[in-house]
Amino acid sequence: MTGEVKAKEEAIPPAVVDDDDLDEEEDGVAEVHPSGGDAKKKKKKKKPKKKKVEQSDPPRIGLSKFFHDGIYPEGELQEYKDDNAWRITSEEMRYNERVANEDPETTYQDIRRGAEVHRQVRRYARKMIKPGMSMTEIAENIENGIRALVEENGLESGVGFPTGLNLNNCAAHYSPNAGDTVVLQQSDVLKVDFGVHVKGRILDSAFTLTFEPTYDKLLEAVKAATDTGIREAGIDVRLGEIGGAIQETMESYEVEVNGKAYPVKAIENLSGHSINKYQIHGGKGGKSILLVKNDDQTKMEEGEYFAIETFGSTGRGRVVENGDVSHYARVVDAPHVPLRLTSAKTLLKSINKNFGTLPFCRRYLDRLGETKYLLALNHLVSQGIVQDYPPLCDQRGAMTAQFEHTILLRPTRKEVVSRGEDY
Repeated sequence: MTGEVKAKEEAIPPAVVDDDDLDEEEDGVAEVHPSGGDAKKKKKKKKPKKKKVEQSDPPRIGLSKFFHDGIYPEGELQEYKDDNAWRITSEEMRYNERVANEDPETTYQDIRRGAEVHRQVRRYARKMIKPGMSMTEIAENIENGIRALVEENGLESGVGFPTGLNLNNCAAHYSPNAGDTVVLQQSDVLKVDFGVHVKGRILDSAFTLTFEPTYDKLLEAVKAATDTGIREAGIDVRLGEIGGAIQETMESYEVEVNGKAYPVKAIENLSGHSINKYQIHGGKGGKSILLVKNDDQTKMEEGEYFAIETFGSTGRGRVVENGDVSHYARVVDAPHVPLRLTSAKTLLKSINKNFGTLPFCRRYLDRLGETKYLLALNHLVSQGIVQDYPPLCDQRGAMTAQFEHTILLRPTRKEVVSRGEDY
C-alpha cells in the first residue's frame, strides 16, 4: 500500500511439521511375576504415529497448527553500518532488544506472524495467478488464504488492506469492485500488493508478475531499487538520502520494447512509508520515503516499522487519480460532525466495528451483507470521516512495476521481516 498522493536470513516457512518425536515407542518392557517366577516380556502396543501436518493447496490451515509455541521465523537480518555499526555488539542495545521482544505492546512476534502468512499466501499466489483469470478470482483467492492462515478474528487479526491488483499503467489502489469483468492478459504487467495484520501490526509487501519477457528489465530495475532502499535504510538515516539512492539505482535501467529503448523512471509522487498500529501510512506525523532525490532531513528512528516500496515506469514517472474508487479508510482523527443520513450513521458503525482505521474496499462491505451503501459511503467521504483512495495511474501505454518489503529497525539490527525465497 502506498503512502503519497492520497495513496499512499530468508525465512523459509515450514510446510510440514513432524510430531513423531513427541511419541516414542516403548517395546520390550520387563514384567516380574508376583510369585517370583521368571520375568516375562510384555510387549506394549506401539502408539500410532501422528500424521504430519502439511499446508493445504490452496493454503487454508491456520499457522497455529504449525507454530505451537507462537514463535515465528525471523526475516532477513541486515547489520547497521557506518555510525550505527556499534549497535550490533552493544550490551545496552541487546538488552533493549530483549525488553522489546518481551513487551506485548512492541513484540516482534505479531509482525513476524503476519510475514509468515504473507510468504505462504504469496508462494501460492505466484503459481496460481495465470492469464485468463478474473481480477475478482485472484483477489478472493489471496484474501481467503490470508483470512485462513492468520485465523481471522475481528480486529485482532485479518487482512491488512484491500488486495491491490494493479495492471499495466495503473500503479496502485485498484481492487475489483462487485461486477468487475477485467481478465488478466498474457501481455499484462500485474502488481500484487496485499497486507496482513496481527493486533494492528501491519505487514505490507508487494511484487510484480509478467507472463512474457518484454518487461523483465522493468521488474529487475524496481526490485533492485527496493533492495537499495532497504540497504540504505537505518536508524538516523535521512529519508531524502534514501530517495536519492533509490532513484539512482532504478534509473540506471532501460527497457527495450519493439526495438525502442525506454528509460525506467522512478515514480516521483509515490512513496514508501512508516507504519503505525492499525494505520498503514503512519498516521498523523507519518514518514514518507519518496523515490527520488529530495531534501527531506527527517530521520528514521529506532523501533519504527517502514514499508520500503518502489515503483518504476516506462512512462512519465508521475501518477494521477483515474478510475472507480475501491479503497477507503476511516480517518484517524476524523471530525465530529452530525450525519444527516441515517444510512451513513449505520454504515459508520459497521466500519468502526469491522475495520476501525484499517483500509477496506467495497467488496468487504458486500461480504458483510451491506447493500445500497454507496450514497452513505460517499456522504462519509464528503464529511471528512472516511478517506477515499482512487486508483493511481501513469499515462496510458506506460508500464509500471512495484516491489515492497516491510522492515523493522530493531535496536541491534535491521530486520526485513517479509523477506522470503522469492524476493
